[in-house]
Amino acid sequence: MNDVMSVINLSDPEEHIKELTGSRALASLPILGRYRVIDFMLSNLTNSGVKNVSIYTYGKTRSLTQHLGSGKHWGLDRKRDGLYLFHPDRVFEDNMPRKGDLENFINHIDYLKYSSQKYVILSRSYMICNIDFRPIVEEHKKSGADLTVVYKSLENHVGRFMGCDTLKLDENQNVLNMGKSMGKERYYNISLEMYVMERTKLVELIEKSIQVGDSNFLKEAIFNRMEGMKVKGYPFKGYLSCVNSVDNYYNTHQDLLSVTNAKDLFNENGNIYTKVMDAPSTKYSETSCVNNSLIANGCIIEGTVENSILFRDVHIKRGAIIRNSIILPNVEVGDATSLNYSIIDKNVKITERKMLFGDASSLFVIKKNSVL
Repeated sequence: MNDVMSVINLSDPEEHIKELTGSRALASLPILGRYRVIDFMLSNLTNSGVKNVSIYTYGKTRSLTQHLGSGKHWGLDRKRDGLYLFHPDRVFEDNMPRKGDLENFINHIDYLKYSSQKYVILSRSYMICNIDFRPIVEEHKKSGADLTVVYKSLENHVGRFMGCDTLKLDENQNVLNMGKSMGKERYYNISLEMYVMERTKLVELIEKSIQVGDSNFLKEAIFNRMEGMKVKGYPFKGYLSCVNSVDNYYNTHQDLLSVTNAKDLFNENGNIYTKVMDAPSTKYSETSCVNNSLIANGCIIEGTVENSILFRDVHIKRGAIIRNSIILPNVEVGDATSLNYSIIDKNVKITERKMLFGDASSLFVIKKNSVL
């Protein structure tokens, strides 16, 4: 994989998850007790041997930059290659400001032009999976394709991947066309929005799209030029979830209370790494009762927790009952308070004797830094 680099594009759609991304990028959204969304893609790349990883940001970046640091937690603090962050620049000489991520790519095109690797892996942050890119790159080289798209065949997942790209393929894995899931299909091929192509072809595609002016986003530029390209599909068999909505964020956590899904995600193709945060072990008092839940370090549990995920430094006080909920870091839940089908963001304080109920189809979300 010495001839492969990677680009993680963070222009992820957030319109259906904005309750949780008002103060942060989707890529830095806490997930599964101790991780951030971007940790999975970074770990996939480094486990696959990719040493040159670039992140093209879009929107709010403070928490993301703080989380990534120098990239040492993923082995990317290197003298050669390593981790690069590219933020959108405003070029004042350009009298036609463009919306979309393509402007960010053209403003930093020298990085792509002068990198030494021949191939590039393009991806987003919000596809949660554990994937090995090495066989995908090898298959791309053997096939002679201009573009290889990773996909997963799904059945009976109505509504879980609404808004994601879908592929129509022939018997030889050639991509005939691409569409968008409307959340109603029982069987379809969902794109992981992970692509492999030659670096020089990516540079040509970006420059051509800017010159013609027919695209604002990189994915749009790729779609507009697929007709003249040989595009192949590559099937992925492991666990997959797309965190592009509040419902999918919740369902991903519920999926991973299953030991089978958790083993698939965390152990299949290497470990998932994140920024190390030291914390003491969780304290369970004599009045605590915990069942089928994921509890991170640093918590104090004095009440009841069922079918829930608690992040670091959460305090559940005596008599409180937490069911089917997700509680992010530094949250205090008061005495005799009851939560069900709720998502509580960071630094929230809920006073005693409150009842906050949602349901599986309408989750109750409390925003960051709230006091109830």
